[in-house]
Amino acid sequence: MHSPLSWFQLELRLEWLTIELCFRYRCCLNQCTKNEESTLSELNMCPGCAATMPVTSQLFRSLPRARLWGPSLLPCQPQVPCCPLSNQRASSWPPAFPKRGYRRSPGLQSYNLSPPQVNSILKANEYSFKVPEFDGKNVSTVMGFDSNQLPANAPIEDRRSAATCLQTRGMLLGVFDGHAGCACAQALSERLFYYIAMSLMPHETLCELETAVEAGRALSPILQWHKHPNDYFTREAQTLYFNSLRTYWQELIDLSSPGESLGPREALLTAFKRLDSDLSLEAQVGDTNSFLHHWVLRVAFSGATACVAHIDGNDLYIANTGDGRAVLGVQEEDGSFSVHTLSNDHNAQNEKEVARIQGEHPPSERSTVVRQDRLLGLLMPFRAFGDVKFKWSIDLQRAVLESGPDQLHENEHTKFIPPNYHTPPYLTAEPEITHHRLRPQDRFLVLGTDGLWETLHRQEVVRIVGEYLTGVHQRQPLTVGGYHVTLGQMHGLLAERKARASLVFQDQNAATHLIRHAVGNNEFGAIDHETLSKMLSLPEELARMYRDDITIIITQFNPHVIGHQRQGEKS
Repeated sequence: MHSPLSWFQLELRLEWLTIELCFRYRCCLNQCTKNEESTLSELNMCPGCAATMPVTSQLFRSLPRARLWGPSLLPCQPQVPCCPLSNQRASSWPPAFPKRGYRRSPGLQSYNLSPPQVNSILKANEYSFKVPEFDGKNVSTVMGFDSNQLPANAPIEDRRSAATCLQTRGMLLGVFDGHAGCACAQALSERLFYYIAMSLMPHETLCELETAVEAGRALSPILQWHKHPNDYFTREAQTLYFNSLRTYWQELIDLSSPGESLGPREALLTAFKRLDSDLSLEAQVGDTNSFLHHWVLRVAFSGATACVAHIDGNDLYIANTGDGRAVLGVQEEDGSFSVHTLSNDHNAQNEKEVARIQGEHPPSERSTVVRQDRLLGLLMPFRAFGDVKFKWSIDLQRAVLESGPDQLHENEHTKFIPPNYHTPPYLTAEPEITHHRLRPQDRFLVLGTDGLWETLHRQEVVRIVGEYLTGVHQRQPLTVGGYHVTLGQMHGLLAERKARASLVFQDQNAATHLIRHAVGNNEFGAIDHETLSKMLSLPEELARMYRDDITIIITQFNPHVIGHQRQGEKS
C-alpha cells in the first residue's frame, strides 16, 4: 500500500504530465494544420519549443490562445482579451486531443525555471516607497510601504493604488479585485482616492477649487500618487472623470457650511457610495464618444471589491467592500508576531452578511438569494462596485443594452439575467469601516486581495512579514501535515530550515517575499523552488485554475513616532 506521501507525489506527476502534453500539442498545432496528414510524431517538436524551454508564463503569450470562453465586453488592452468569466473554472478542461501519433521529447519533461528567472517574474511589478520622516505638515507614523502583484488572469484583474493627500492630511492605500474583467477595478484605482480626498476637504478648500475652475486657473494638486509604471491611467476618460468629480464637490459645497468638513469615517462611507452611484449613472447616460460609451458600460457591467486604508497620525481607518482583507501585525513582548484583523469578508462565510442580505428581501426569496455560497448562485462577494446586473432592474438593463454599442449585443455575459431576480438591488458598494488607534507594538499593515488569503492563513502572513522585517526567525515546531515521513526525511527538513534561516533574505521588497511564500510553499510550509517554478511557468489558460491574482501592500509603521504622539495626547 502506498503511503500518503507517495500518492501526493504520484498525483503531482500525473497533473504536470497532462499540462506538458497540452502545451506541446498547442505549440505544434499551427504546423500540424498546414498538412492534415502530418503527425506530431513526424514533427516531434516545433523549433520554437526547444528554444523557449524553460519558459515563463509570460512567454506563452506569443502562442495561439485557446478560447475557453466567449468574447468579453472589451479588452483592457487590445492585444490581450479580458475574460468575463475568469473567476470561474473552465468546464472544457482537459481538452480533447486529436488522435495523432506523437513521440515524447526528452527535453520537455518539466518546466523548471532557474532562480534568476523566478526572481524576474516575482519582481516584475514590485514597488517600494519610503516616506520622509517629516512631510512638511507633521512627523509621519508611516515609514513606507512595499507593494507587488502576481497575475493569474491575462490581463491581471487586480489593481492597487497609493497616494498622499496634499490638501488634507494622511495617506491612502488600497487594493482592488476585479471580476468579469478588469475595467471596474481600473476605474476604482484611478477615481476612488479623489472622491475620498474631496470628502475629507473642508468647505473653504472645496470653494477654492470651484473658484479656480470657474476662472480657468490651474488646480493645486490634490494627491501625490505613488505608482508603479504598470499602474496606468485611462487618459481617454479623464475629462469624464473630472466632470463627475466636480459635480460631487459642488454638492459637498452646497451641503456644508464654512468651517465644516466630514470626519474620516463619514468621508470614506460617502465616497464609496457616491463613486458607485456615478459608475451606474455614467453607464445609463452614455457618451457621444463611442469609445467612452463602451468604456463606461464595460466598467458598470464588470465589478470589483475594494479594501482601502486611510492613515493619519495614529488614526488608522479601514474601509472594506467585498472579500479583500486588512490585517495588522502586532509584535509581542517575546518578539513574536500576532495578528489583529481589521476587516470582515463579505461573503457566505460571514453569517451576519448572509442575514443582512436575506433580511433585505422578501421571505419568499430566502432560499434563492444565497445559493451554493454565492449571491443568487453566481457572485462570491456580497458587496462590490459595479456589477449593475445585480443592481439594476431588468427593464433598465435591457434599455441600456439596446441603446448601447454593437459590441454589447455580441456578449453573452451582459445579456444574461441572474436567476430568481425579483427585487433588485441585491448588491451594494457600501463599505464596512473599522477604526484603530495605532500603538507602538503595531508594526505593519497588510492589505491583500483574496488571492493571498486563499493560499496563506492570516497568522502565517503576519509571521512571514514580521520575520522578514525584523530578520528574526521564530522557530515553530516542525509539522509535516499528516504525511508519513522517515527519520532521514525529517532530518533533511530540519537541515533545510536551518539553512534557510542562515541565509540573507534575497528579496528587497516585503510584498515580493510574501508572494514567494504564497506561491512556492510546499506541503511542509517551506518555500520549494520546484513548486515555485512550476506554478510560475503555467500557461495563461491554466494559471487561473490553480490560483487567483495576488495583490499586496505592506505598510510599515514607526513605533517611536507612534509612542511619542500617544504620550503627547495623554499630556
